[in-house]
Amino acid sequence: MASPLTSEALMHSLLDFADLQALAIAQLADIDNDQYLLINLDGPCPAGTELKKVGHWLTRQTKVVVGFSTHQTNGLGVFVDVIASNPAELNRILSQISANPVSATVLVQVLRTTKNMPVQDALTVESLAFSTLQSGTEFASWLQQYRKEHPEQTSGNPLDESPAVLLSRDHDDLKIVLNRPDNQNAFSAEMRDALFEAFQLVALDKTISRAQVSALGPCFCTGGDLKEFGQYNNAAEAHLIRTIRLPSRLIADAPDKFEFHLHRACVGSGIEIPAFANSVSATSKTYFQLPEISMGLIPGAGGCISIPRRIGSQRTAYLALSGKRINASTALEWGLIDSIVD
Repeated sequence: MASPLTSEALMHSLLDFADLQALAIAQLADIDNDQYLLINLDGPCPAGTELKKVGHWLTRQTKVVVGFSTHQTNGLGVFVDVIASNPAELNRILSQISANPVSATVLVQVLRTTKNMPVQDALTVESLAFSTLQSGTEFASWLQQYRKEHPEQTSGNPLDESPAVLLSRDHDDLKIVLNRPDNQNAFSAEMRDALFEAFQLVALDKTISRAQVSALGPCFCTGGDLKEFGQYNNAAEAHLIRTIRLPSRLIADAPDKFEFHLHRACVGSGIEIPAFANSVSATSKTYFQLPEISMGLIPGAGGCISIPRRIGSQRTAYLALSGKRINASTALEWGLIDSIVD
């Protein structure tokens, strides 16, 4: 992890509009730092053609463009990947980028590229990027450390003969309940396939007008099953499986038919998948988190597509690059969920 910047060092590192204009004219990036560009969003900034030129240059950078603003951002704010509003927040983001610069950069590239894409095409881009990172050194380093610290979790999940997902029908409503409470309803291969089949039923059975999705146990879903990470060595084939069996694709085709009811931990895929639905409620003690960058990955269950279309790409990048948890009230304010229901 990079050492936290002092306030003095922070202000010295910030690039103003004039600095960026000179770099843009020379077609250079900040040669003193190959991991991010740090932009002052509080300083003076002209409008018009010059701003557009600098903005266009910023969006083509092969690194994370980080904005810092203590109050209302200037015109450069719309061109940065993520915005921090205080030194502690900024240091947290910069530390994450410095620890995993490749995955951080791939994240913002995917967010930029897929912003205006059709959802299904955008999901393919996310999957390709995720598979690339699965073959990278950052993920390999995280996996080695994880297995060293958790040797008991390398043998896979114990056999559970009960269904991973419970289905029940009430007239034209289908209730879908995640049923692996002992495993925090982690998004394992078993859970993925069970959800895909349940969502496929919703797509194929025209008598089902609404699917209500919830979960048993202490939380909705803690994200990808870490015990399965690294077990599938062929990243290209893993991409093809995601292309064919990703539950998010089915929700994205009919978002108005799905209602999600979330509680407690919604980590990674635990919010990436629900965010595709038109209706998402959560209890007041629910929290949300995207921890994938710390693993050398990016959200890979659809979150690079679903979450930005709810809260915008800058807030999505903030969640992923900071790794910070947000509570239900913040999620409601941002639009990540639609209501709080206890």
